[in-house]
Amino acid sequence: MKRSIYLVLLIALLVGSCMKNPNSSQSNNQAPRRIEVLFLGHKSEHHNSDKYAPTLATALFSRGINITYTTTPTDLNSENLKKYDGLIIYANHEKIAPEQDQALTEFVESGKGFIPIHCASFCFQNSENYIKMVGGQFKSHKTGDFTAKITDAKHPTMQGITEFSTWDETYVHDKLNPDNKVLMTRDEGGRPEPWTWVREQGKGRVFYTAYGHDERTWNNPGFQKLIGNGVLWAVGDKLSKQVEKLALPTLTYVDAAVPNYEKRNPAPKFQNPLSPAESQKLIQVPVDFDLQLFAAEPDIINPISMAWDERGRLWVIETVDYPNEVREEDGVGDDRIKICEDTNNDGKADKFTIFADKLNIPTSIVFANGGIVISQAPVFLFLKDTNGDDKADVREVILEGWGKSDTHAGPSNLKYGLDNKIWGTVGYSAFKGTGENQNLAFSQGLYRFNPDGKNLEYLAKTSNNTWGLGFNENFDVFLSTANNTHSAYYYMPDKNLKRVLVGGSGAQGIKKIDGHYDMHTMTPNLRQVDVQGGFTAAAGHNLYTARNFPKEYWNRIAFVCEPTGRVVHNAIMEPSGAGYVEKDGWNFLASSDEWMGPVHAEVGPDGAVWVADWYDFIIQHNPTPTPERGGYQAENGKGNAYINPLRDHDKGRIYRVVYKNAKPYDPVKLDKTKPETLVAALNNDNMFWRTTAQRLIVEGKHQSVLPELYKIAANQSVDEIGVNAPAVHALWTMHGLGALSGSNPEALQVAIRALSHPAAGVRKTAIQVLPHTPEVKQALLKSNLINDPAQPTRLSAILALAEMPTASDIGQAIYTASLSPDNDKDPALAQALFVATAKHQAGFKEAMQKDGKAAESASAGLVPRITQSLDKDVRLLERWSRMPATEAPNVAGKEVTIKSAVIKPRTGKPSGVIMTHGDTNQGYGLYIDDDKVNLLVKQNGKPYSISAPVPQENRFEVVAQLAQNGKLALQLDGKTVAEGKAPGLFKQPLTSDLAIGVGGKDDKKFGPYKDDFNFDGNLSNTFLEVGSIVVTAVPATEKADVTINLKVVKEQMQFDKKTFTVKAGQVVELVLENPDFMQHNWVLVMTGMTDKVGAAADKLAADPKGAEKNYVPKMNEVIAATDLVNPEGRTVIRFKVPQKTGDYPYVCTFPGHWRIMNGVMKVTN
Repeated sequence: MKRSIYLVLLIALLVGSCMKNPNSSQSNNQAPRRIEVLFLGHKSEHHNSDKYAPTLATALFSRGINITYTTTPTDLNSENLKKYDGLIIYANHEKIAPEQDQALTEFVESGKGFIPIHCASFCFQNSENYIKMVGGQFKSHKTGDFTAKITDAKHPTMQGITEFSTWDETYVHDKLNPDNKVLMTRDEGGRPEPWTWVREQGKGRVFYTAYGHDERTWNNPGFQKLIGNGVLWAVGDKLSKQVEKLALPTLTYVDAAVPNYEKRNPAPKFQNPLSPAESQKLIQVPVDFDLQLFAAEPDIINPISMAWDERGRLWVIETVDYPNEVREEDGVGDDRIKICEDTNNDGKADKFTIFADKLNIPTSIVFANGGIVISQAPVFLFLKDTNGDDKADVREVILEGWGKSDTHAGPSNLKYGLDNKIWGTVGYSAFKGTGENQNLAFSQGLYRFNPDGKNLEYLAKTSNNTWGLGFNENFDVFLSTANNTHSAYYYMPDKNLKRVLVGGSGAQGIKKIDGHYDMHTMTPNLRQVDVQGGFTAAAGHNLYTARNFPKEYWNRIAFVCEPTGRVVHNAIMEPSGAGYVEKDGWNFLASSDEWMGPVHAEVGPDGAVWVADWYDFIIQHNPTPTPERGGYQAENGKGNAYINPLRDHDKGRIYRVVYKNAKPYDPVKLDKTKPETLVAALNNDNMFWRTTAQRLIVEGKHQSVLPELYKIAANQSVDEIGVNAPAVHALWTMHGLGALSGSNPEALQVAIRALSHPAAGVRKTAIQVLPHTPEVKQALLKSNLINDPAQPTRLSAILALAEMPTASDIGQAIYTASLSPDNDKDPALAQALFVATAKHQAGFKEAMQKDGKAAESASAGLVPRITQSLDKDVRLLERWSRMPATEAPNVAGKEVTIKSAVIKPRTGKPSGVIMTHGDTNQGYGLYIDDDKVNLLVKQNGKPYSISAPVPQENRFEVVAQLAQNGKLALQLDGKTVAEGKAPGLFKQPLTSDLAIGVGGKDDKKFGPYKDDFNFDGNLSNTFLEVGSIVVTAVPATEKADVTINLKVVKEQMQFDKKTFTVKAGQVVELVLENPDFMQHNWVLVMTGMTDKVGAAADKLAADPKGAEKNYVPKMNEVIAATDLVNPEGRTVIRFKVPQKTGDYPYVCTFPGHWRIMNGVMKVTN
């Protein structure tokens, strides 16, 4: 399948036009339009076309030249080439197929332009025809700085060109075509080497220059102007004149309080806004697409989220209160939900109805139970119209506990999942539950709940502020986070990661999968404080889940908005193991208008992609500008965003991006009183209609449609991409109707038969909807889905078996699957198999004993890793959480070890529960009280304890053990400080919860301390190990000579100390506190090595595993470093100061930070 990358620039469309774009190269008329050029590059860092194509595209933007980028030579076919006016080649493809060679020749000779650059003269070496068309072939080169001489200043391509000096490869050519008209030469040993020339072939024109080895030339304004002139000449005078007639808006600027985080000179100015019609002319979409305005101010203002009802009407959240007008009382606010209708089918909204008002910073909307659910921290509201006037009569709080300390870090992206639950994301403003959720608290991650607000589940954590969620047609779940993770994949609930697999640290509930760092913007005027040039405000991750676009989009391309870059990114989802990886598909939409701010892009009822444009010059929430950092002093508002009068509150646009060759849209009519219309919609090729129909069937409890659902689920067909989406929805609809609880034999058999469906997504769905009964267990084992060739389906099968009641045959099947090298290689599959083995370990061990030879041959694989992990139950404990007794380790007859790093609070001393497991009769716990570390064991109601004073250090390591014969031991920083004795090990499993950092009260309180004795301080690397204690030498921590307290300045991207002084050879204890809204670290580097370490950090930012490495480069120039510290987090490290005196720089290496967030450690004698 071709990989075509769109860099289409300057799309000037008539407002609301449904006609062909008059600026398209497909329009053979005299109307003003842009020039369309295809750029063929290659995948290589030598002659790095991936890097230089966007540089050129941005440079040629103002000249009316649009570039579409590809690295695939098969795009040189007649059908594709006819869309373009010219072709640039900058690549080293060795060969060209005959049909491509012919298509290229016909393209040029028909009157099109050909612009080979630099290495293009050594491309397609098997084609003499190509070499003649270029005008010559590369022969050899050296390198150096030089200035090519203009030999024909009167030629049109030389107009406005002055000779310029650059470093480049000094090409020497042969096979020169005698009809070349040489325009520039380079001195080659005293003779003129042809350097830039033009020629004509048929009706077409060719422009060639040998310039262009690397960025030293590509970034040269003289080179960029030369190429622009060459393109305009090559495509012909007629097109050049049409471009001249194109009325592009002139951007105007004024001085204003614009943050200058990058300390640019001259400082950035405020761009005046454009009308919708003018702004559209500076928006790019792919060449085969049209951009159509659906609604704009004054009808729509500040659209932050949108959704469609069962009638296909657009509902939009307008939030003029965002970001700082935070109200304290309910029913007060200036925000609204508006219904936007196109009543005359002209493609534009002409009727606007306010469904609800007096809202305050609502951030997301989803349809449920005949109304809508909106996220509006601190609550979720249910709003419903009961009398048909499109006005909300019902307003109920269904869920509360959402933080609102920062309005861009709260809950967002509510979506109706195929499992008939509502899913959403949240950032660091977090959730702290009340009522039935009082024991639930989480931050930065993924959750779901019933549409009535009940049964809230926290599924998995993300790495930073999260504002993106999307499902594909098989109900795989994708996310984006704001900072440097624009694409992530949800593998499994975090609960499956609590028990640690030996050598299995790569498994994550949600994993970063993005394959690149850079955005591809159409303007250099970005205002980004971090992740500069990358994704610092990613929003949304909706996939293309209809069939109106070309096949390469189907269920594959996700649309990730980035308002600071003014782009909607094409994130290509490629299967990889049990999940996916993201590939760079460049832009779906981009703009050079510094106001455009896409925040939501999603497939609408018509199969087009709809885009909500926030349209505001000031996008970023923070950090707060200061004179040193931003150029002026600003203040923060109640929403934790800096106050700036330039924030706009009266503009906004909604666009539709439409494929020109899409089939006509036939509106779907759903009738909740006629279930047959809903069933029919399950077969629609647009996921919006299928999901809406599913929801209405489930909400309407339409049991009568079950026979039709059986037929849809039984359909064995698959489409062109191997999907049977209607069957997926039919199974989930059956589940939502309660037909798969086990009481409906016919429905159960339909789902069981779906386990062998030819579509992997249907097989996976069948696994997920079936109950955990003996009959289903047998069906799962018989189907052998734990060895399914589709690894996401395999993962679902393994996790389903892990939830089944303990059974020997499951354990045996898990053992067989564990012998597979594929399962050992994939971290998610390996972790899932371990989780399943822990549940069914008797059968696993029995199979292993019977199959001794196979187990021996797998000595380096997954089986020994699992057996080692079974011998000792190791749990990584999440602080301030509870684990139900049913999920906690079984301590009966086993030794117990608690390990944790304790970090003192900002003020005062650490105190509170570190970990407890059990009750006042049977249990064990570790806590700090009265300045003592205490290990307490209770057996048959009697207490047995040991204690030791809290160390003076800001961070210390504690190890507490209950060993054979009841021996108690307490270690602090590697030294045994207390010993004691209990009667023995526990004789029975404990029946009470395990708590981490949480004290509780009444029957939830374990020790003789006050109620709700929650831990005050920080806990890091907290582990519980249950099993045989292996005595190992723990190195004692070297005592610190000096303590340095360092704090991140909130909203300032600075450390609070620009310098501190220590003595050579001292042991330093450094305390790093992070009260900021984003992650930071501290990295100490060798003298004079800041740029080298910083450059390595920049490369690490583009590494998908960079976050796992804490963005700390592994190199000798790094002396010491902390891990990444989360918002409100704190860490402590110790290191030895170098013996050599001098200035040692320290930096934060989170992406984009090191250049501005730094200081100096001064070392003296």
